[in-house]
Amino acid sequence: MYKKTPINQLKPNYKIHVTDKKRKDYQETKAIVHRLYTQTRRKPITILISIIQPLLWLIMFGALFQNAPIYLFDKYKLQYTTFLNPGIIVFTAFNSSINTGLNIIFDREFGFLNKILISPIKNKKSIIYSCIIHAWTITMIQVSIITSITYFKNFTNKPINFINLSIGLIVISTIIIIISNLSIYSAFTLPGHIEFIGITSLLLNLPTLFTSTALAPLSFMPQWLQILCCMNPLTYAIETIRNLSFNNSISLHETIIKTPFIHIRGYHGLTILIILNMISFISINHFIKYKYDKN
Repeated sequence: MYKKTPINQLKPNYKIHVTDKKRKDYQETKAIVHRLYTQTRRKPITILISIIQPLLWLIMFGALFQNAPIYLFDKYKLQYTTFLNPGIIVFTAFNSSINTGLNIIFDREFGFLNKILISPIKNKKSIIYSCIIHAWTITMIQVSIITSITYFKNFTNKPINFINLSIGLIVISTIIIIISNLSIYSAFTLPGHIEFIGITSLLLNLPTLFTSTALAPLSFMPQWLQILCCMNPLTYAIETIRNLSFNNSISLHETIIKTPFIHIRGYHGLTILIILNMISFISINHFIKYKYDKN
């Protein structure tokens, strides 16, 4: 005779897990970030070179202008090396972030990007998020090492102001995100890595450095170069960090840029960087949505 099974024993052999969108985006981003970290771990020489390069700039330029007058830079009595430190730190962040798109462009050339795009990735923007997270982590390691070296080299009894340090990290993070988004956009639009390296190394690297206040104050420059410097986001980052490093207290109300045609305070510079950061992030998100997430 047929035996009926109780209803409470009718259970499926496997549980069906429903993954929400946020969790899936997190898992996708985490997987791609893990791959980028693995690539970096297998090529540690790239991190070493990117640390040595700014240190060489710091040592060589510091030695070149070590006999510059100590009252040369506005109201501050300081050596040129001390003046140079914030510029080298920000330029390190720029130099590291500008290569963010290099991983994408190599994946394009080797065909791996196509495999990622046809894989069941729900949100193609996870490619952007993972590249920015990877660039931010690696750049912060480089900046921390360079900052520690310069701090212990010029050691004084001046205490560390952690609020100013936090503001400085926010400023550097905005530069990393702005430049990383620009690099990612270039990686998706340029034909190959030769064009990418040519544009980033020849057309962006040195011109961006020399049209900022990394190596010299605005008072040293002709008016046309001052205008270019005020259009460069690195100038606002450098001057904000320089102002924070020269003052023990929170000094965002101090004037960081003073020219005949513009006066910028610390909070103005920070606001400009945050706005540029938001614009770059929105632009690259719309670009990826238009290019790969049309459906």
